[in-house]
Amino acid sequence: MRYSIEINGLMVDAVYREKDIQEIFLPLLNRLTRLQQEKGRRILAMLAAPPGAGKSTLASFLKKLSITTPGLTPVTVIGMDGFHRRQEYLLSHTTIRDGKKIPMVAIKGAPVTFDLELLQERLARVAAGEDCGWPEYNRLLHNPVEDSLQVTGNIILLEGNYLLLDEDGWRELKAYADYTIKITADAEMLRERLIARKAASGTAYDQAVRFVESSDLYNARLCLSRSMDGDMTLRALADGSYEMV
Repeated sequence: MRYSIEINGLMVDAVYREKDIQEIFLPLLNRLTRLQQEKGRRILAMLAAPPGAGKSTLASFLKKLSITTPGLTPVTVIGMDGFHRRQEYLLSHTTIRDGKKIPMVAIKGAPVTFDLELLQERLARVAAGEDCGWPEYNRLLHNPVEDSLQVTGNIILLEGNYLLLDEDGWRELKAYADYTIKITADAEMLRERLIARKAASGTAYDQAVRFVESSDLYNARLCLSRSMDGDMTLRALADGSYEMV
């Protein structure tokens, strides 16, 4: 099935196999529907994946399936990218990597460049069943847009890179989730996807390669090596399909 959606200000096209829809996606949505009905309250699911694995597009597609398939509870999708620190903050602050002080903007997208405290505060409200505003990141503006979304509904799906990261502060996020999904992938495939995505945003190809090698790929490898297990684990394949792990 072909699927097109605007993600963070950019149009994304994807093709999902009918096999994946029938054997992975719909069973997952049925599981979440049953879990919500059993608990009798809002549930929060987390979808964690490295950069380039297609998590945002997949989350959006799952939302569409939940709305268009009879018997399923509609899913509300939110992302952690809205908790990027603002560009002006990243330009004026530094961090330490490999023993060197570097500007935060040079590694935008790394865990340290997110406002983890604000994410935790907002996540606690969502998990408690509160309807509230939620920020979205816009790649064209290079900044989050506060309260771009309103979080409502009985099943909330939060997607992001570091939701299962096994590091101080981050690992505590998992406690808010009723169900977790982890996506893994081949690092070289992610590299190719990330370069193509960066170039599609208007960056020259050679600059896109340098950025990915110094930033996005570092983050992808961190996710691949330091993420905790999920209740469900999927592997993203180069042809856009998925397999159960």
